[in-house]
Amino acid sequence: MELRDIEIFLKLAEELHFGRTAEHLRVSQARVSQSIKQQERRIGGALFERTSRRVRLTPLGERLRDRLAAGYGEIMAGIDEATAAARGHAGTLTVGAFDTHHTEIAAVLDLFRQRHPQCELRLREIVVSDPFGGLRAGRIDIAVLWLPIREPDLTVGPHTHTERLALAVAADHPLADRDQVEMEDLGDYPVLGLDRPIPDYLFEMHTPLVTPAGRPIRRAHTVATLAEGLAAIATGAVVSPVGVHVAVTRSRRDITFVPITDAPVLQYAAVWRSANETPLVRAFVQAALDARIPA
Repeated sequence: MELRDIEIFLKLAEELHFGRTAEHLRVSQARVSQSIKQQERRIGGALFERTSRRVRLTPLGERLRDRLAAGYGEIMAGIDEATAAARGHAGTLTVGAFDTHHTEIAAVLDLFRQRHPQCELRLREIVVSDPFGGLRAGRIDIAVLWLPIREPDLTVGPHTHTERLALAVAADHPLADRDQVEMEDLGDYPVLGLDRPIPDYLFEMHTPLVTPAGRPIRRAHTVATLAEGLAAIATGAVVSPVGVHVAVTRSRRDITFVPITDAPVLQYAAVWRSANETPLVRAFVQAALDARIPA
């Protein structure tokens, strides 16, 4: 029995209608009838009972259906797996994001998994003070970072989401009782800095050097990780703009998050090393495009 004949038999056993079977398989109804008659002659018994009103499986047809269905499923799974491997859609793809942002790209991750079940999708945390290190070391295949990115060896892909900023202050800080603050308020208090290697231009999109009025914003303490930053803020020695996702996921009694009314809105996008643009990276980019939700 040829594979196409198996497909016709199994689809007719499911639909129990020659016309619908032919339409689904995009063949003529005569082709369906011919295939079934050939199999019945080869087997030596009727597989279906046909009347003017209905089509149903015979006991022989039921047994054949049960045996063929499992084998056909294995055959098609093997073909799909081989096709994915040939197209580069099997293997492992490592996606990097800040640990507070995995839920923001969940739709992209889910769509990618649905489309490429043969690929193992791994998630790695990006340390905010070193956004490009994982990409350049090969530990991460594609990263989700805020813009702008001005690195000649990196390619910027589609936007994934946006994030507003809030001001993180100690619970007993003078600004903690405010309903909202402005970027100008950053000129009045020491502000948290980040250790390198984050480029200045990228960090300044998050925490600028001057207020809107041109007053300097003084950096008094530098940290490498979010945990270190929150610990420093809790002492009251510094304040810092943080993404609102930090406020949602890192709620704690010793820190208050105050909305910043005129802060820049951070735009996030998929970023990868240009020399490492694999079929899996392109597949993830396509998922990001298709799953994108307007800001």
